[in-house]
Amino acid sequence: MKLEVVVIPVSDVDRAKRFYGQLGWRLDADFVVGDAFRVVQFTPPGSTASIHFGKGISSAAPGSASGLFLIVSDIEAAHADLVARGVAVGDVFHRQVGATAEPGVDPARRSYASYATFVDPDGNSWLLQEVTTRLPGRVDPDAATFASPMALASALRRAAAAHGAHETRTGTHDANWPDWYAEYLIQEQSGGQLPL
Repeated sequence: MKLEVVVIPVSDVDRAKRFYGQLGWRLDADFVVGDAFRVVQFTPPGSTASIHFGKGISSAAPGSASGLFLIVSDIEAAHADLVARGVAVGDVFHRQVGATAEPGVDPARRSYASYATFVDPDGNSWLLQEVTTRLPGRVDPDAATFASPMALASALRRAAAAHGAHETRTGTHDANWPDWYAEYLIQEQSGGQLPL
């Protein structure tokens, strides 16, 4: 089973369509059937799951969707992208499980610890969460792991920094860096042991 669609209750379909388009999400469909039914589907970049909103598809109150997570590989880049698109996104913050939120990116840059939030025009709330190393078993090896240029570029920067540290530790220049990067990226995405 794979999660395919989440329904987002909205009061104004065209306003919601403009907002989600402004986010840079892909418009997949806008189906109208008579006066009583309309479904609009958007897919966030890199996501295999989509959202639906429209008319006649949900009895939930507009703005009642909350706790919707959007996973990003670089919270600061994702935050800056939303700001550049004119989205009112909250400041980046971090927290440990059970602790109070603190401003800024997690100092140790731990996976699953840095966040930012925004809401759509109806008040449906979204939470960006930075995930750089997945918990074991959370990756479909057949899926496109780097489905957006931003995610791939961020992963390559992390691999480059780790490889630089590797060369410093070993005191050697590694001419076979593409294989090292590939191993690093695969292990990082699968939650495996990172190369040293």
